[in-house]
Amino acid sequence: MGRMKYYSLKNILAKNCDYNLIIGERSNGKTYACLKYGLEQYVNSGYVKQFAYIRRWKEDVTGRRADAVFTSIVQNNEVFKLTDGKYSDIRYYSGKYYLCNYDEESKKFIAMKEPFCYNFSLSDMEHDKSTSYPNIDNIIFDEFITRKYYLNDEFVLFMNVVSTIVRDRNINKIFLCGNTVNKYNPYFENFGIKNEIEQGRIDCYKFGENGETTLALEYCADNAESKKKSNKYFAFNNPKLQMITGGKWELDIYPHLQADQRIKESDIVFSFVVVFDGKMFQGDVIENGEESFIYFHNKTTPIKPKTLVYQLQYSTSPYVRNNLMYVNDKITRKIVSYFASGKVFYQSNEIGESIHNFVVNCQKH
Repeated sequence: MGRMKYYSLKNILAKNCDYNLIIGERSNGKTYACLKYGLEQYVNSGYVKQFAYIRRWKEDVTGRRADAVFTSIVQNNEVFKLTDGKYSDIRYYSGKYYLCNYDEESKKFIAMKEPFCYNFSLSDMEHDKSTSYPNIDNIIFDEFITRKYYLNDEFVLFMNVVSTIVRDRNINKIFLCGNTVNKYNPYFENFGIKNEIEQGRIDCYKFGENGETTLALEYCADNAESKKKSNKYFAFNNPKLQMITGGKWELDIYPHLQADQRIKESDIVFSFVVVFDGKMFQGDVIENGEESFIYFHNKTTPIKPKTLVYQLQYSTSPYVRNNLMYVNDKITRKIVSYFASGKVFYQSNEIGESIHNFVVNCQKH
């Protein structure tokens, strides 16, 4: 078995973009590469150009979790090598990281006076607004994709953190690192990333009237020739595990109809449409005497007039509802009751994932 090839920033840095989104399998070295880059930039600038490390929750940048951020960097002797032996360790104190050495005589760590990295959390960003960070030149937002909950207006919160750091100047790079746990997220939505992302490729985008803001998105290739030794522990028939071992998008397993179960046209008592993330899904309410459930499948034909539509966007049409979970009519109450009783089935796990994300977004609003 070949040596595991960890992620390198070389290809995405060659695109020379402002924002750099890096997604892929867990533990492939995305975060490590960005942290090392930030440290290199700091040392090569004469210990001047600092960087910011951002997480969603305050709990992720305090206590033991904060202490552990640079553990691999230190264990691999990167600090010693980058500083030519001047420093060998990193200490965390009060939201900041410092280069340091262990002094044998005093038996204490002797740290630099100025930090090389600052911690930020989106959930606590209000406390950082009035502080100035004139020497921060790179930003790293780690774990920007989640399967759980995003903060309200999270993209705006993130941009506020960027604004607090940048002020009225230019900085070098902004990195966002994420595992492939959920295709739908507020960052793809707000960055306008709607096309299918191909693994192993880097896509570039331009924003603004003159394309002055640039973004590169890299979906890390699967290292097929050098699989991790630990992959043998995840060789089970569960699609969620493909994210861990190969960087495939994580999907839950959603209820399907049985192979021999056929839906008759006469069993469909009502149909509605869900429009979400650029796709359309038809929900058929099925009643055949013995069974009653909803079946979701791809909507491949145009929406007919007077069809009930659920979407997140507001509309003046009396047939459009902008929140499936806001029960204000008899039909919506009936649909919600199927979800509550577990009587919803899907054509595929991908469709189940989309409907799940739609419902989560409805619950937030």
